[in-house]
Amino acid sequence: MLAELLPQHSRNRLQGWVRDACVLVDGKPETEPKRKMMGGERLLVSEPTDIRNQPELPEDIPLDVVFEDETLLVINKPAGLVVHPGSGNWSGTLMNALLHHVPGIEAVPRAGIVHRLDKDTSGLLVVAKTLEAQTDLVRQLQARTVRRIYLALAAGAMKHEGTVNEPIGRHPSQRIKMAIVPENRGGKPAITNIRILELFPYTTFVECSLETGRTHQIRVHMAAIHHPLVGDQVYGKHNPKLPEFPRQALHATRLGLVHPLTGLKMQWEVPMPEDMRELLDSLRYG
Repeated sequence: MLAELLPQHSRNRLQGWVRDACVLVDGKPETEPKRKMMGGERLLVSEPTDIRNQPELPEDIPLDVVFEDETLLVINKPAGLVVHPGSGNWSGTLMNALLHHVPGIEAVPRAGIVHRLDKDTSGLLVVAKTLEAQTDLVRQLQARTVRRIYLALAAGAMKHEGTVNEPIGRHPSQRIKMAIVPENRGGKPAITNIRILELFPYTTFVECSLETGRTHQIRVHMAAIHHPLVGDQVYGKHNPKLPEFPRQALHATRLGLVHPLTGLKMQWEVPMPEDMRELLDSLRYG
């Protein structure tokens, strides 16, 4: 019942709240997560007051700065760095680093972060240093004018390239995952353009460009066409024919947008990190 009423929270988190007596049923604490509801009960859920509700603190975490002026900050995020504080990662995140690196950025919602990369995805990410820049970048993202290009290694030898146009939403039963979900069931439009760069016997090197920016979009779309990313533990399956890789082989290599202050078109590009370069070399040269 709670999972249906509060889909933004994981089942594990909701079960923890029940066990911690944060859920009242008809005014009485209920500590059994599997209790069945008869209908007509009154539920009151109180989110625990803990570290999740405390303000994020600045942390001196090194950033690979690609570009910076008084309005924008563009960084090359390493794999392993979480963007926002969340379950199991309440410190050591990009947001904590930004609060240290950019004085006053706490006045900008989400410390100026207008889009995100998964923890184990590397590459370019833009941050707005002012409220005006944040508003403008959000508008550009909504208008689908921000250019985001990724490099990836996919499982299997792909025979076709093209566009995947499938809506994405929260997985109906596995809340930590996303899935192809019809729009009439809450899925949001998602479009990924895929171009084959290089073919190998059991793997394909591809370029993916986003027209939308849904959570896990490239990973979900590649899995939907039966070519999940190499190393993706969530959307892929173990395949002994694939090279071992400790993360999803995905890198945000190119980013283009209009500068919020000057109106000039800007573009940045960073090469793949060493781990992906070595993976590609192993496929090319054995």
